Amino acid sequence: MQKILVTGAAGFIGFHLVQKLCAEGREVLGIDNMNDYYDVALKQARLAELKKHNSFKFLQADIADEIAMDKVFGEFKPDAVVNLAAQAGVRYSLDNPRAYIHSNIDGFINILEGCRQHAVKHLVFASSSSVYGANTKVPFSVSDRVDHPISLYAATKKSNELMAHAYAHLYGIPCSGLRFFTVYGPWGRPDMAYFKFTDAIMRGQPIDVYNNGDMKRDFTYIDDITEGVARLIDEVATPNAGWKPHNPDPATSNAPYRLYNIGNNNPVQLMDMIGLLEEALGKKAVIEMKPMQPGDVYSTYADIDALEQAVGFKPSTNLKDGLQKFAEWYRGYYQ
Repeated sequence: MQKILVTGAAGFIGFHLVQKLCAEGREVLGIDNMNDYYDVALKQARLAELKKHNSFKFLQADIADEIAMDKVFGEFKPDAVVNLAAQAGVRYSLDNPRAYIHSNIDGFINILEGCRQHAVKHLVFASSSSVYGANTKVPFSVSDRVDHPISLYAATKKSNELMAHAYAHLYGIPCSGLRFFTVYGPWGRPDMAYFKFTDAIMRGQPIDVYNNGDMKRDFTYIDDITEGVARLIDEVATPNAGWKPHNPDPATSNAPYRLYNIGNNNPVQLMDMIGLLEEALGKKAVIEMKPMQPGDVYSTYADIDALEQAVGFKPSTNLKDGLQKFAEWYRGYYQ
């Protein structure tokens, strides 16, 4: 049985991925530090669901704890690692920058060292669409340069990509990075806009809509995301034989290293999303228009050709259906 280490297992994407991997018959060790960035009770509820799987074991640990991580790798001996543990959120990074260095830099070096010391066959790690930063050329391509992050969160995710490439080059560790685009769905993160809007709408409170609603997001349903991640685990990164050092493609390398966008390939206007959410909830929103926030980008739009070619990834859930499923879960969970 294939052994997979999933970090951030009690998080939104981690939870859904573990569900899928266990259903596929893989043995999973999940780790999470269970921090209080958002409601810990939600993380505990996700964990309670995961513990129903016989092939799942959980350890509460912080990836930034070098001794704990060395023990995890040494005892579990994973075939592959999916690193989803990170301090997330653009706006939080404005007020708590050191939390991002702790988890996303100090933590990630421990993951890379674990993979090096224990000959892991494939590291799949979470990057973010935030790395595109000040770039306005759309759709965003993994072959675009991403040298202008506009938040510390984005800078740490770009750093992860660079660190992974160095380890792929130096030690031959196959590394695949996934730039996630606005993931949503049941059991989601309460700090995400669609979740915060839902909370406010259900309570009859106003919602803050930034840039006067003139924003686009490539909303990607969680089941589409986990399908892509699960497939990629088995698509071990290899060197690109055609890579040109005099004209380097940032998405590939002469080392076993690949980068992919994972998104819906269909940006939606924020106000259209709010309309679909109102429909799913059966309640109208009270809207307060606000200016653009520091660190935010106007639009996200994923070119997913590379992932489609690699593993046949094609998102199949439209935003209306996805928000309906989220609304049904929300009502059930919060009664």
